Amino acid sequence: MKQVYSEIIQFRGSHYDFGYMQGEKLIDSFAIKNRENQWKVRKPRFTIDVGEVKHAILRFAPGIWDELLGLQEALKWPMERVLREFGGYRLDYVRSGCSILTGDYYLIRNYDYHPKTYEGRYVFFQPTDQGYAMVGPSQRVTGRMDGMNEHGLAIGYNFMHRKNPGNGFICCMIGRIILESCASVEEAVVMLKEIPHRHSFSYVVYDRSGETFIVEASPRRVKVRKATACTNHFEIMKHENRNHLEDSKRRLDILVEHGSGIKDAFEAFRLLNSSEKGVFSNLYSSWAGTIHTSAYLPRDMKAWFTLGSDSDPIQFDFSLWLMGENIEAEKITGEIDTELPFLHMDPGADWFRK
Repeated sequence: MKQVYSEIIQFRGSHYDFGYMQGEKLIDSFAIKNRENQWKVRKPRFTIDVGEVKHAILRFAPGIWDELLGLQEALKWPMERVLREFGGYRLDYVRSGCSILTGDYYLIRNYDYHPKTYEGRYVFFQPTDQGYAMVGPSQRVTGRMDGMNEHGLAIGYNFMHRKNPGNGFICCMIGRIILESCASVEEAVVMLKEIPHRHSFSYVVYDRSGETFIVEASPRRVKVRKATACTNHFEIMKHENRNHLEDSKRRLDILVEHGSGIKDAFEAFRLLNSSEKGVFSNLYSSWAGTIHTSAYLPRDMKAWFTLGSDSDPIQFDFSLWLMGENIEAEKITGEIDTELPFLHMDPGADWFRK
C-alpha cells in the first residue's frame, strides 16, 4: 500500500491572480519535472496555434484564458508551452476507466487512471471577475476531473476511445468549462453540443432538480440520453465503441442492479468505493485503477472525497466555503494498492520505465 495525498487549494479572486498563484506553486514541483520527462517520450504530434486556442477558450469561458496568462507570468514560459501543459485543446488523452452513479440528490464517481498522471490537487475556486465558483479535483491544473459549481451543477466524465481525434478540447478542460459557464443540466447539455470535442467521452451532468443527462460526445456527433449509471461504452452511438467492453458492461451491470435499491448517498458511495463490490479497480498499471472516489450532493451543497478504497469520505460543506469559511485541512490523505510513482509526489513518474 502506498500513502498518497491531494493538496487542498483554496482561492478567491480573479482568474489571472489564480493562475499566477498556481504557477508559483508549480515552479520546481515534481509535477512539472515529471511532465517534462514525459514529453521527451511522447512528443506532441501537432503544433500549438496560440491564436486558435485563445479563440476557442474565449468563446466558451474567457476567464480561463486569463488564468493561463497568470500561469505564464508566474512560470516565465512561452505561451506555446503553457498551452501544451494546461490549455486542454488538441492534446492527446490515453485510455482510462471510470464509473458514475446518480441517485436521490447525489452523483458518485470513481476516477480510474494511471498514477503517473495524477496531480493531487483538490481545488476550491471562487472567481471575483467572471464565471462560477467550483470545487473538485484538477487535471492539467486548469481542467477538472469532476466537480460541482455554486449552482449545484455536478459533472463527471467517462472515457470511450481515442479513435479519429478532432480539433477540440480534451475531457478535463470540457469539465472545467461546463462548471465555469453553466448553471443547470439543460445549459450543460446545450454547451456540450456546441463545444468541439477532441476525443470520445460520455459526460454525466446532474443538478438540484435531480435530473441526470448522459451526453455521448465524439468529434463527429453528440447524442443525449437519460440514465443513472455510466461506465465506458456508449449506449446510443454503439458504432463508436471499442471492441473490448466486457469490464465496462460488468461494472455497469453492478451499478444498475444495486443502484435502484440504494437508500442514500453514503450507501452509493460505499458501492463504488468498496474493494469487494466489483466497481472499484486495482488495475493501475493498465491505466484503469481507481485513484479517488468523489461525491457531489447538489441539494445540500456538499462535496465528498477519498483516495483509495474502503474509506469514509472527507466531507466538505461547499455552501459554507462560498460564504467565506475556509477549509482548515491542507491535505487529503489515503492509501492506494500500488507501488507506481505519482506525478505530484514522486520522482520518476515518467515513461522511461514502468
